[in-house]
Amino acid sequence: MRNFALVAATFVAFGATSTAQAGSFDRPCTTAPQSEWLSIEALKNRVEGLGYRVQKAKIKNSCGEIYVRDKNGNRIELFVDPTNGKIVGQL
Repeated sequence: MRNFALVAATFVAFGATSTAQAGSFDRPCTTAPQSEWLSIEALKNRVEGLGYRVQKAKIKNSCGEIYVRDKNGNRIELFVDPTNGKIVGQL
């Protein structure tokens, strides 16, 4: 029973950390006006140029959210600055 409690506490602590990291991306990636943003296609092309395989892309809260697979097939969500396509974070 003691081992179960230890394992459960570990999962709870890990879950709280993951939620905190995901929540920190609720801020915009840029304050530039939308007229200075690249198109979704341009953002996808820049990310593909870095070796990712794009599955889905959108802009939310002034931040590009691009869902990709890396070279090993792992799923990753990238957050990119819509003015230049620079990756500012990932989950």
